[in-house]
Amino acid sequence: MTQPTAAVLLIGDELLSGRTRDINLQQIAQYLEPIGIPVRECRTVSDVQEEIVAAVNALRAKYTYVFTTGGIGPTHDDITADAIAAAFNTGISEHPEVIADMAKRYEAMNTEFTPARRRMARIPHGAKIVQNPVSGAPGFQMENVFTLAGVPQIARAMLEDIGPRLEGGERVHKVQLRGTGLREGDIAERLGAIAKTYPSVSIGSYPWYLGMGDNGVALVARATDTGLLATVQGELEALMRSLGVEPVLDPA
Repeated sequence: MTQPTAAVLLIGDELLSGRTRDINLQQIAQYLEPIGIPVRECRTVSDVQEEIVAAVNALRAKYTYVFTTGGIGPTHDDITADAIAAAFNTGISEHPEVIADMAKRYEAMNTEFTPARRRMARIPHGAKIVQNPVSGAPGFQMENVFTLAGVPQIARAMLEDIGPRLEGGERVHKVQLRGTGLREGDIAERLGAIAKTYPSVSIGSYPWYLGMGDNGVALVARATDTGLLATVQGELEALMRSLGVEPVLDPA
């Protein structure tokens, strides 16, 4: 089975300035992992059309799917829709069905459907709508590029409409073992040997330190082959126990 891949493009000056903390990468990756689409790259770009266009074109040529977040709201700096249209060398205009749906929604809320709000109905020509059950203003799909809102709650909801459109691959399974008191320096050599022995299994080491008595290392292994993953899990557990640390298996 061919393994599809994905990239995430985070758009917004607020991300680069540190004003806003991104969680969209995490929730997109977590959504895609069970259906066998690993995220292989993430980029963050500012609200500059040329930079967005360049990033979109580079990523869509390299990966099976690209997910962009941010920049499709009603304000002047929301330029993602225009950038996507430019990347695909197509026009952009108000989508009649989207306009009608949004007009009904604002009327029901007794809220004026202003020109600024109408901007959110501008969709690149040829794009497919991605439904937004939270606030109504949709995202869209242009070939293998999916454009989502930047608000995490809305972006996550949009993924439900996107999911059935994706062709998944082999599911990647994982195990995570936590070892309280474990130190990376004590396991580095043997952990490297295990990783070399099982090259088709991704093995990571992630230390934490929350204070005296609450520190250690989490070992995470990922693979599509559950039997091989179980073998590696056994070796990682044996490694921890050889150092006097009892491994704790976290929920997958």
